[in-house]
Amino acid sequence: MPTQLEGAMDALITVFYNYSGNDGDKHKLNKGELKQLLHSELTDFLTSQKDPMLVEKIMNDLDSNQDNEVDFNEFVVLVAALTVACNDFFQQQNEKK
Repeated sequence: MPTQLEGAMDALITVFYNYSGNDGDKHKLNKGELKQLLHSELTDFLTSQKDPMLVEKIMNDLDSNQDNEVDFNEFVVLVAALTVACNDFFQQQNEKK
């Protein structure tokens, strides 16, 4: 039976590959695949944002090698950054109590 962390790692890999390769390279997300992933997997995050260009900005920020696709390493950067931001937010909320 996998540990919680092993399960989380497996989930990250599974989510990435559920969306990558639907339209091109199976090891990368193009802009459409990234947008679909974000809308399906991070619905609350996206709906709380008011910027209509958010997906494009995320794509540009993640695409460190400028190939107009997001590979797994670049995707993990997004997940890690969002996780840190969530942790910071919840710590601030706890401190206010």
